[in-house]
Amino acid sequence: MDRTVRISEEMKREISTIIQGELKDPRLSCMISITNVNVTRDLRYAKVYVSIMGKDEEKKNALEGLKSAAGFIRREVGHRIQLRYTPEVQFVLDNSIEQGAYISKLIDDAVKNDD
Repeated sequence: MDRTVRISEEMKREISTIIQGELKDPRLSCMISITNVNVTRDLRYAKVYVSIMGKDEEKKNALEGLKSAAGFIRREVGHRIQLRYTPEVQFVLDNSIEQGAYISKLIDDAVKNDD
C-alpha cells in the first residue's frame, strides 16, 4: 500500500476521533462524518472531505467551525501520528452521503408506486 494512502487513512481515523470527542465548538453539534482524506505526495496538504447532516445553515456553520479548529486538529494529529511534517488540513464539504440517501428514497418511492 502506498505511503500517502496509509497516512490518509490514519489521518481520517484520528481526525474523526478528535471531532467526535475533543472539539467543544457549539457549531459542531450536528452529525459530522469524515468521508475521505487525500494527502498530497509531498505531505504538505491534506484535503479532508466531510459529510454534515442538517440544514444548509447548520452545514455552513459546522464547516466554519471545522475550519477555525484546523490548527488545533493539525497539532493533535501531529502528536498522534509520528510524521516529520504534519500536513496542513483543509476541509471540504462532501454531499455524497446525502445524495445517496436521496437516491435511495427515490428508488423506494418508485418501488412502492409499482406495487
